[in-house]
Amino acid sequence: MKKIVLLGSTGSIGVNTLKVVKTFPDKFSVEALSVNTNIQLLKEQIKVFAPKVVAVTDRAKAKELREEIGNSIKVLEGEEGLKEIAASSEYDIFVGAMVGFAGLAPTIEAIKRGKRIALANKETLVVAGELVTSLIQENNAELIPVDSEHSAIYQSLVGEKINEVEKIILTASGGPFLHRTKSELDSVTIEDALNHPNWKMGSKITIDSATMMNKGLEVIEAFWLFNLPKNKIEVVIHPQSIIHSMVEFVDGSIKAQLSTPDMKLPIQYALTYPDRLPASHVETKFHAIKNLTFFEPDFDKFECLKLAYNVMEIGGTAPCILNASNEVAVEKFLTGKIGFTKIPYIINKSLEKIENHKHPDIAQIFECDKETRLFAGQLS
Repeated sequence: MKKIVLLGSTGSIGVNTLKVVKTFPDKFSVEALSVNTNIQLLKEQIKVFAPKVVAVTDRAKAKELREEIGNSIKVLEGEEGLKEIAASSEYDIFVGAMVGFAGLAPTIEAIKRGKRIALANKETLVVAGELVTSLIQENNAELIPVDSEHSAIYQSLVGEKINEVEKIILTASGGPFLHRTKSELDSVTIEDALNHPNWKMGSKITIDSATMMNKGLEVIEAFWLFNLPKNKIEVVIHPQSIIHSMVEFVDGSIKAQLSTPDMKLPIQYALTYPDRLPASHVETKFHAIKNLTFFEPDFDKFECLKLAYNVMEIGGTAPCILNASNEVAVEKFLTGKIGFTKIPYIINKSLEKIENHKHPDIAQIFECDKETRLFAGQLS
């Protein structure tokens, strides 16, 4: 029986993780859960999975939850509550399903305790890849990606030698604006951007998919996950999202992981690796797949993808600046304060303004994140 800490339990990844846990009650139990504000769903999860402790980032919501459930369960609050769960709970697997920079600190606490990290929070590696990968080695922790693309690469590399890899190919759906022109992006609405054709995700990740920043972050994440030169990481548009990513080897062979889009598959793989347990939630019927198509990404239209490649080359705290300014810009767009095409504008201005630090420590990363958010918050 593996004990699981799940941070971000009410988001898409968190909900699907609990579905996997429920499928295998003899294999997994839930030690701790965390949410930002959605205590209504958290209360339902508490009834079903009976965690020993929960954390609510929003302090007012944490107080509300305590008043409703009394002393039946320990309720922590704020960012320090997330770190306490990761640092002090008795568990085997840490599932990082939070969205954004807030997932970094608790993930580091879990790494320091040598846990298996099932990582869906791509920002952890984007902003602190050098530090995180070093800590993984120092503490003999285990990092298994949950993103469908990185899980596909991870699975394709099992039994292979990394020095025989020619390149890795990250597939991207292209999001809702694949067939729109660059000029047409000026008039897209929030509803347009949230209408993803293949995946059901939270608002922030869905907007990142629409700008293709999500793929840009995944490119940086892949660089740290698989320890390959930057010129060996390629992106290809694959609208059907059946091939989740591929690895090309030096002899010309290509291995790919394919399935109907369903996040429960990579989540289950991360929890059960190196075993594969039978499950009925994913079924791929090839006769129903009409075609599989591929396109080169348009770096001019999807400027956020180009920016991500650029900061991967620059390194240091540049990816932190990219991530923080993107989080601010996406929030501004979702609240109607800026238009869609202002997102890359704010990121560009932040990269120009904020100083880059090579080989940053954790304090510099947090300071860079704070400084960037203050600056980006003033832009419109």
